[in-house]
Amino acid sequence: MAAVATQPAPLAETSSAKWLIAISVALGAMLEIVDTSIVNVALTQMQASLGVTLSEVGWVVTSYGIANVIILPLSAWLSDRFGRKRFFVFSLAAFTAASMMCGFSNSLWTLVAARVLQGLFGGGLLAKAQSILFETFPREEQPMAQALFGVVAIAGPAIGPTLGGYIVTNLDWRWIFFVNLPIGIIAVAMTASSLPPDEANTKPKGGVDFLAIAYLAAGLGALQTVLEEGFSEDWFDSSLIRWMSLVSVASLVLFVRRTLRAEHPVVDLRVLRYRSLAAGNVLSMVIGMGLYGAMFAVPIFAQSILHFTSQQTGLLMLPGALASAFTMPLVAKLLRRIDPRALIFFGACVVVSSMTALARLTPTTGQEDLFWPLMIRGFGTVFMFLPMSMAVLGPIPVKDISAATGLYNLTRQLGGSIGIAILTTMLSSRQAFHRAVLVEKLGVSDFSTQQRLQQLTAGFRASGSDLASAKGRAIAVLDGAVQLQSAVLSFNDTFYFGAAAFVVAMPLLFLLGKGKPGAPVDAGH
Repeated sequence: MAAVATQPAPLAETSSAKWLIAISVALGAMLEIVDTSIVNVALTQMQASLGVTLSEVGWVVTSYGIANVIILPLSAWLSDRFGRKRFFVFSLAAFTAASMMCGFSNSLWTLVAARVLQGLFGGGLLAKAQSILFETFPREEQPMAQALFGVVAIAGPAIGPTLGGYIVTNLDWRWIFFVNLPIGIIAVAMTASSLPPDEANTKPKGGVDFLAIAYLAAGLGALQTVLEEGFSEDWFDSSLIRWMSLVSVASLVLFVRRTLRAEHPVVDLRVLRYRSLAAGNVLSMVIGMGLYGAMFAVPIFAQSILHFTSQQTGLLMLPGALASAFTMPLVAKLLRRIDPRALIFFGACVVVSSMTALARLTPTTGQEDLFWPLMIRGFGTVFMFLPMSMAVLGPIPVKDISAATGLYNLTRQLGGSIGIAILTTMLSSRQAFHRAVLVEKLGVSDFSTQQRLQQLTAGFRASGSDLASAKGRAIAVLDGAVQLQSAVLSFNDTFYFGAAAFVVAMPLLFLLGKGKPGAPVDAGH
């Protein structure tokens, strides 16, 4: 079945009013995205300040992610029920208040509770900001509007560690939350004044399906727990992970079954009948894996191999984020003339080339060797992110855009969690594999190995060590070299994996729409 998407009257009539709305909602989304990653660089300081273990302080991150993915698909229903403006402004104000609660927390579990509130209120900001942009701007102006959102979504994960590293190094971890107060107040004032009033009598029909919401919360919450805690719990060797997996599968199956049978569901899964959205959600998950996965792997390499501080690591990621920001207006202009699917393919090729460049790391790799691959990656990501939004969401009728953006952003968020879970496991397993291979090659019969050991032993003997101590130190040096080389090789494998994931997902481009003004909506089943 096919229909032509109609564009209702935009939320704002004048150009200045439209861009004021765009800047306001983008600022709100920026707060949420930055807070997803800013905490990571402060965990060690939080651990020492609160007197907890590293695994316990990890719940500061996990709790936020769980709450975030639960609220994303519900954002459309909540917006319809309480009003678009009322829901967005309340979420923004409550997120700012929850940030203050985080900063004033004096125990781990009060901090975790505040982070849950942050995640619940912040999840509505991300999806709703994008849908408001689609509802505010006519189709011909959507590329530039979505470019603004794209700058926030791509630069945010890099700004978080940079800002967090500076704050942790020069101030205190509590200021990573207090910094949200002035920005949040400005964003609340801007959205309250710029968004038009909610229309009267627009509440969704039917009552509140609390059972469906419970199924959704249990299913997504358990899934996010599995993804974030799986590695530290040794995956399915842990009873916690096994039970969480069972709860996730059972709850999500029950949720889908109940939702599809409901006349007025809390999450409209029927929007997946649009072929571009169904295929785009899979691609969105892959992009999430590449975007957040690389943001995860590169900082770990910088800190564990290059021994960078948190601030140095943040500055390492910043040029790539700036490259993305400056490229965004160019891609927005190209979208007016070029099929977004062609731009996505070009962006994928650029990202794959940057990942293969990163996959050639060595123990002697320095900051200068990472600069251009990260710059190229930042440039290429824009050619995927912005055209994807237009190709996936552009053809969707405006009446369904709110539900579609919620699911679309959910898949990208889950893709990031899946990518990080896979890469964390890969780093550990592949390092063990490469170590075993290297140790096998460095046997007692290997001439170069014995020669290196003799040289090291002689050097330590010359510095005053006895023979036994010199041999022990020589073996320790050689073992450290093996450990370093195996770690570097494991990072190379993760980047090759990311590149392969992009290549495998590219055939889905044929299922996307053109995202052009007046393009037909493919509602094939």
